[in-house]
Amino acid sequence: MSRIGKQPVEIPAGVEVKIDGNKIVAKKGNITKEVDTRGFVNVEIKDNKVVFSPKGDDRQSRAFWGTYRALTNNMIEGLTKGFEKRLEINGVGYRAQVSGKNLELQLGFSHPIIFPIPEGIEIKVEKNIIVVKGHDKQQVGQVAAKIRGFRPPEPYKGKGVKYVDEVIIRKAGKTAKK
Repeated sequence: MSRIGKQPVEIPAGVEVKIDGNKIVAKKGNITKEVDTRGFVNVEIKDNKVVFSPKGDDRQSRAFWGTYRALTNNMIEGLTKGFEKRLEINGVGYRAQVSGKNLELQLGFSHPIIFPIPEGIEIKVEKNIIVVKGHDKQQVGQVAAKIRGFRPPEPYKGKGVKYVDEVIIRKAGKTAKK
């Protein structure tokens, strides 16, 4: 039995949720998100809650039960609160700035890195912190991972782009012989 799948998803005020065939469509204002269950789970709306149940009793149906419940919960949470990832830039001369629809990063290369900001993502730069915000959890995480991938933190001095809550395990450098 899926512990996650058993829990119903609350529908907060201001969010409309409809079931359109195999799709769960959530709408708040002019933002519409949808999750396609592909017919792997049964979905019902009862008492202002979205309730999931597995189609069959096989292992795959039970796995999809929890997965689609989690995806729906993330979709509704994204419409109400949104998601945010914070990245920190460490290094001498390393900096970032938003110019128009691009994020310009100077990370010690001979050229600046120009990253086009995708649709539905908002990026702010505060000193050496890059804040990535959006309604889609997967997209926010993907954009943050791409930005981090331009210059991952190195283990000796910790220079590079890292998540704010990430811990870099430092290595000892060379030691001089006496």
